[in-house]
Amino acid sequence: MTRMTSLKILLPLIGLVLTLATAAQQRDTLLLPPAAEQQRDTMPVPAPGAHEPDTLLPAAPEEQERDSVLTLLFTGDIMGHDGQIASAYDDSTKTWSYDSVFSFVAPLISDADVAIGNLEVTLGGPPYKGYPQFSSPDALAEACRDAGFDILVTANNHAADRGQKGIFRTIRVLDSLGIRHSGTWNSSEERDTLSPLMISHDSITIALLSYTYGTNGIIVPPPATVAYIDTLRATADIAGAEYKGADATVIYVHWGIEYDTLPSARQKLTAAAYLNSGADIVIGSHPHVLQPMIADTGSCTLSKPVVWSMGNFVSNQRARRRDGGAMIRIELALKGDTVVIADAGYVLTWVYTPTEEGKRKYYILPCAEFEDQPEFFQSSSDYDAMMIFVRDARRLLDSLNTGFHEMIWTEGNWIRVERTPVSLN
Repeated sequence: MTRMTSLKILLPLIGLVLTLATAAQQRDTLLLPPAAEQQRDTMPVPAPGAHEPDTLLPAAPEEQERDSVLTLLFTGDIMGHDGQIASAYDDSTKTWSYDSVFSFVAPLISDADVAIGNLEVTLGGPPYKGYPQFSSPDALAEACRDAGFDILVTANNHAADRGQKGIFRTIRVLDSLGIRHSGTWNSSEERDTLSPLMISHDSITIALLSYTYGTNGIIVPPPATVAYIDTLRATADIAGAEYKGADATVIYVHWGIEYDTLPSARQKLTAAAYLNSGADIVIGSHPHVLQPMIADTGSCTLSKPVVWSMGNFVSNQRARRRDGGAMIRIELALKGDTVVIADAGYVLTWVYTPTEEGKRKYYILPCAEFEDQPEFFQSSSDYDAMMIFVRDARRLLDSLNTGFHEMIWTEGNWIRVERTPVSLN
């Protein structure tokens, strides 16, 4: 995650100077240096409270105010079950709208410099259908864009639900809406040209790569291309990201065992392969439940974060632990010539499904904002269901997370929540 001022580039520069001294018309070609070890110069914020947020995230010292900062926000699975399609339909206009689904979380999504979600449906056109072969109205992608999503990942097990035409149409719709995407392409040549997806903000450039374990047994005929998990290919992709000038490489991967709250052995092996090949951040989805979040921590470092699973961002799955998820917020900062991971946290979210005017609605709620507002909910059973999700999530994450802390977004500020770790035993 270092810049081209790395010591490793001095040798080619010296050679260039010597060459110019003897032959003014000759030039050397410089290659990008390999990434160096990450460093972090900010300390975690102490917090005495057990359940209540106690302090705002630390304000940067005056001399650090000039540092470039890039905030990334990731969300889990954006599903499109039959109930959601029916809920979004307006009988009077014969159109679909999903804007209200994101209304309570749109400020958090829009606050990030770059927001990335997993679009786990196709935009394959009618007939619109949920499980097992998803095709949602284009209005779902429009609502994602309007809520603040900048990028939607399309490498998942439902990418090929509507075949090659569905892949092509999904890409075409996302392009027409100005939503960047990664994971599926019109051809292998297009993949070679457009992947990794490069993202620049101020003085920081990151690369995004996405992969899936499979497409539910559906064979994808060429030229349509889906990025499958292949650690050898990923090694080359990561090297390509570095060559293109990435300060950090993010892997968004669809993996794991559905409904299992702990990462599988294969997930761990795959993450290790990505990190050993030079990836800086690994973000996971697919299990439809939360799994822990880990990062290497030290007295002044935070590196190699891995989020095993973010759970469902929005879906019609109402079983315990499947009715919510987490938004992940990671802050990158440029310190001198080095990009560091300055902070990593999460916001718990829950899908609220009240009945309004005879129709079931879907709202993604930031849990911490509503856990002290039982009067907001249509029934006490709705509130109780959210609190069961919250307690399950905190018990899991407080016990097994390292480097990640719960956060609340309020009045334009991110507040860190500190609690005494609990044991799962």
